[in-house]
Amino acid sequence: MSQRTQWLHGYDLSEQTGLPSGTLYPILMRLSDRGMVESKWEPSPHQGRPPRKLYRLTAEGAAYATEHVRASQVKWRPLSPGRA
Repeated sequence: MSQRTQWLHGYDLSEQTGLPSGTLYPILMRLSDRGMVESKWEPSPHQGRPPRKLYRLTAEGAAYATEHVRASQVKWRPLSPGRA
């Protein structure tokens, strides 16, 4: 399954990115407002627990991420020894 089509819980995203929830969830909300992330609610498999929200990149979000990762790799490419 590709990264774009994989639905992930916010907790999983926090673990993968190392971002605390107070940083991650506002980012997810802004990306959702811009059409780069979509979300859906999943009922809890455990009785009495609230539903959990799942997130994934949209096609636009995946294209944006790919473009910016490539740009950052070119921009931050290490210099060869002896070159400034």
